[in-house]
Amino acid sequence: MDTIHPLQLGTDSGCNVDLREAKALEIAARCRLIFDKGVWLVPSQSGNGVYRVTLSSGNSTCTCEDFALRAESCKHILAARLVQERDHGGKAPVIDTDVLPKKKSSKQDWPAYDEAQTTEKHRFQVLLYDLVQGIEEPPAPKVGRRPHSLRDMVFACAFKVYSTFSSRRFHCDLQDAHTRGYLSRLIPGRKVNAFLENEALTPILKALIVRSALPLKAVETAFAPDSSGFSTSRHVRWFDEKYGAYKSGRDWVKAHAIFGTKTNIATAVEIADRDAADCPMFKPLVETTAQNFTVEKVPADKAYLSVANLELVAGMGGTAFVPFKINSTAGEAGSLWEKMYHYYQYRREEFLLHYHQRSNAESGFSMIKAKFRDEVRSKTDTAMKNEVLCMILCHNLCVCIAAWYEMGIEPTFDGEQSEEPAVLPMRRPG
Repeated sequence: MDTIHPLQLGTDSGCNVDLREAKALEIAARCRLIFDKGVWLVPSQSGNGVYRVTLSSGNSTCTCEDFALRAESCKHILAARLVQERDHGGKAPVIDTDVLPKKKSSKQDWPAYDEAQTTEKHRFQVLLYDLVQGIEEPPAPKVGRRPHSLRDMVFACAFKVYSTFSSRRFHCDLQDAHTRGYLSRLIPGRKVNAFLENEALTPILKALIVRSALPLKAVETAFAPDSSGFSTSRHVRWFDEKYGAYKSGRDWVKAHAIFGTKTNIATAVEIADRDAADCPMFKPLVETTAQNFTVEKVPADKAYLSVANLELVAGMGGTAFVPFKINSTAGEAGSLWEKMYHYYQYRREEFLLHYHQRSNAESGFSMIKAKFRDEVRSKTDTAMKNEVLCMILCHNLCVCIAAWYEMGIEPTFDGEQSEEPAVLPMRRPG
């Protein structure tokens, strides 16, 4: 079998293969591309449908997002060229893996990382206890049983989500937390399920997420919004407009969040209806972030494109890097929309350097789901919403712990230097 070398792809640079070309080689070798009525049907590597590729000498096109964004040959176009040029009757070509590129990996302070991870569970409890002390308790009832305090409820809920244990297996952790003084009274593990049903906890958890990001306000100046779903035990059926068919699957809780692009800290969260659009969530997320951070850049995907959103960030002294849609026009002369439109069209490479920071929002959700599960165990709407908020709160505390060891940033949540907790002192690395 013939081996296709990357230089045969005919790239403009004439140098070593890049990641798109490597993926094109894989698609051409392992997938079945169909030529139908002048169009190549190239399967998606993720398995979600196919892309339509039209090849021409000077203006090849593809229906994928990467081509729409960069206006340059994507992996699907390159793969179609490979299949077009090779013998259709032969077998798939062997890919010369020796010349395939490797993704650059960022430098990691492994001693600091190791210490942060090996002490995280203890540090987490210290920070969570410190954070919930700012919760204002309602007046105690004069008669009847004394209810659990809001501080204990929030601590127990967040700690349970962090542990990823069932309520029964989590009982021992609550006993240990009570022994260390983090809980004012002993709480049974199964009682936490009832706490999550409390609607009063929802605004408290959202406020704590905002407050938990304060230690990094001197570091973060660029913020990326995005949304993601957390699956539930319910099942729903819907009509997919893209593929023109009815589908069924698990219901989900849709979380809208905005993340700092350096540390992946979540600075604001909104949870609305599972089918809520992303664009209307841009304003509350950015405005909440701007209350505590200096917003210089907001890279976001096309779902957030609107005149109001661009002007909102500009009014804060920053710039929103949102790519324009294929049917977008320049608009009114001299407007901010027109300036950003021409910046996107004629300085595309420079624009994308800023825009690609938005992938940190996806990284933020990926970190949350990898550590605290991508599904919720709760059964009711309120409990599911509170459980997702607890996941994001736990994520923020873990990010603060990592920043403490790797960047030397002390996690204080009131904007001022406070005394170290007496239960488990936080010491600077080294």
